[in-house]
Amino acid sequence: MKQDNIRNFCIIAHIDHGKSTLADRFLEATNVVDRVDMAQVLDNMDLEREKGITIKSHAVRMIHNYQGQDYVLNLIDTPGHVDFSYEVSRALASCEGAILLVDASQGIEAQTMSNLYLALENNLEPLPVINKIDLPKADIEGTEHEIIEVLGCMPEDIAKVSAKSGIGIHELLDKVVEMLPPPSGDETAPPKALIFDSYFDMYRGVVVLVRIFDGKLKKGDRIKLFATDNEYEIEELGHLGLKFVPRPELCTGEAGYVIANIKDVADARVGDTITLAKGGCEEALPGFEEPKPMVFSGIFPINGEDYENLVESMAKLKLNDASLIYEKESSAALGYGFRCGFLGMLHLEIVKERMYREYNIPIIATTPSVRFLIALKNGEQIEVNNPIDFPDPVYIEHIMEPFMDTEIIVPSEYIGNIIRLVQERRGIQKNIQYLDEKRVTLTYEMPLIEIIFDFYDKLKTVSRGYASLDYHFKEYRVSDVVKVDILINGEKVDAMSFICHIDKAHTWGKSITKTLSEVIPRHMFKIALQASIGGKIIARSTINALRKDVLAKCYGGDVSRKRKLLDKQKEGKRRMKEIGSVTVPQEAFLAVLKADRD
Repeated sequence: MKQDNIRNFCIIAHIDHGKSTLADRFLEATNVVDRVDMAQVLDNMDLEREKGITIKSHAVRMIHNYQGQDYVLNLIDTPGHVDFSYEVSRALASCEGAILLVDASQGIEAQTMSNLYLALENNLEPLPVINKIDLPKADIEGTEHEIIEVLGCMPEDIAKVSAKSGIGIHELLDKVVEMLPPPSGDETAPPKALIFDSYFDMYRGVVVLVRIFDGKLKKGDRIKLFATDNEYEIEELGHLGLKFVPRPELCTGEAGYVIANIKDVADARVGDTITLAKGGCEEALPGFEEPKPMVFSGIFPINGEDYENLVESMAKLKLNDASLIYEKESSAALGYGFRCGFLGMLHLEIVKERMYREYNIPIIATTPSVRFLIALKNGEQIEVNNPIDFPDPVYIEHIMEPFMDTEIIVPSEYIGNIIRLVQERRGIQKNIQYLDEKRVTLTYEMPLIEIIFDFYDKLKTVSRGYASLDYHFKEYRVSDVVKVDILINGEKVDAMSFICHIDKAHTWGKSITKTLSEVIPRHMFKIALQASIGGKIIARSTINALRKDVLAKCYGGDVSRKRKLLDKQKEGKRRMKEIGSVTVPQEAFLAVLKADRD
C-alpha cells in the first residue's frame, strides 16, 4: 500500500465520552465485524467492559473506500485514564492525526484537554468530533463553541456523530481521509519502528505492536531493541485485523505486529525502538521512558496457604503488565506478601481485581503510599515508599515529597466547593481560566499523597459528578512529613503504619483508631488503640472490656464482701491484659484503608 493511502490515527477523549463505541462503529462501517458481534470489540477484558474504560491500548487495521480508492486506516486505540498517560503518549507518537471526541452533553473535560496537549506536542493533526448528538440534553452549539475556542478551527471542520446509533460515521471516515495527513517516512532508510504496545501470549511469547517510521521489516530479519540492546530474529509479522494477518513484510508508514521469540514483556518496552541488528539506524526514536510507579502498596494473601499461588500469579501478571513492579515483603501482622509499585490508584485497583478474577486469590492491600526522598544528616539520600523503612527522625535532615501539576475542569457554580476541598488537601492555586461562561479550569500544585486516597471521590461529590481531574508529576519538594504508627494494646501493627504531613497526622490517626474501635471485637480486658509519632501519642480510642457480673450471686450482706469480689476481678483483668493477645480480624485492615482522611 502506498504511503499516500495510509492514515494512522487515534481517538482521544475523556472517560465515558464514547471512544470505544465509536471504534465499534468504525469496525462495522469498514466491514471488519458484523453488527451482531458489536459490544466494545476492542475492550476485550471483562474489567474494561464493566468499568467502561480502556485499560490496555488496542490497534486495528480497516479498509475504507473513498472516491473509488481504498485507504488503509490504522486505528490505534488509547487508554483514557490519567494513570496510563505514558501509554497514551506512545500511541499518539505512532499517529499522524487524532480524532478529538467530545460528548455533546458534557463538553470538553480535563483528560480531553490533557491528551489534546499531548497530541499537539507530537505534531498530530486534530479532527474535532462531537458525539452523542441524539441525546435529549445534548448542547451541540455550546460544545461546538468550546471546541472552536480551544482549537481555533472553523465550524465546518467539526464532525457531528452519534456513535451509539451510527449517525454520521461514514462521513467521519471520509473526513479522516480528507483532513488527516498520510505518513511521511523514508522508504530507503534503515528500518526504524516504534513499539506502542506489547503483551504476552502463552504459546508465542511476547507479541510486539509497532509503527514503522522508516524502511521496512521482513520475516527472518535479525532485529535489535535499543533499550536493552538485545537481538532477536523475526518469526512472524503482519497487519492488525481483529485477528492477526501474517505478511512477508511491513513497510514505511504501516502499523502491525512482530513476533520474535521474546520471552519477557519487560524486554519489549513500550516506547522502545526496533531496527536491524546489522546496518540499522543510528538513533532511537525520542520519548522513551522507563515506567515510573507513583503509588506503592503491600499485597498479601488473605489466606496464608495462598502465598505460593500468589508468587506464581504475580509472575504471570507481570508478563502482561510491564509497568507493575514488585518485591517480596513480610509483615508481622499479615505474613508473607509483596511490596508493589503502581502507576496510580486505578492501576492498583485493576491489579487487585485481576488477581482475584483470573487467579482466584483473595488479597488484602496495605495503606497506599508514595515515594519520599529523605536526606539524612550524614549527607546520604534515600528513597522510601514503605513506612517500615522510614528512618528514625533523629537521623533525618529533611524529607521531600512528590508534587503534581493538577488540572480540574468544573462548572462555575461549584468553584467555591472545589477551592475549599483543594485547600484542605494542601493545594497551591496557580491559575483560574474560564473556558466559557459556564465552565472553568483550575490549575493547582498538589502533593500526590493527598490525591491518592479519596480525593477523586470527594471531588465528584462536591461537584455533583461534574468535575474532571487530570494530573502529572512536577517535582519533589521539602515538606514536614512524619511516620505515624498504630499501636494496639501498646504493640505496633506495622501493616497499619502510614506516612503523612504533620498537619494531617492527628486527624488521620484519630480517624483510624476510631474506625478500629468499631471493627475489633471486645475482649475480656480493655484495649487501647493509639496513634503515635515516635514516642508521642497523638490520638487514642478505647475498646471497653466485656465484664462478667460477679456480684450477681450476692444478695444483701456486708459491702466488704462485694468489694472483695470486685478487687479479685480487677486483678484478674490486669493479669489478663499483661498476657492476653488481641485478635485483629481481616476486616480491621480493610477498614483502615476506607477510614476517612479529611
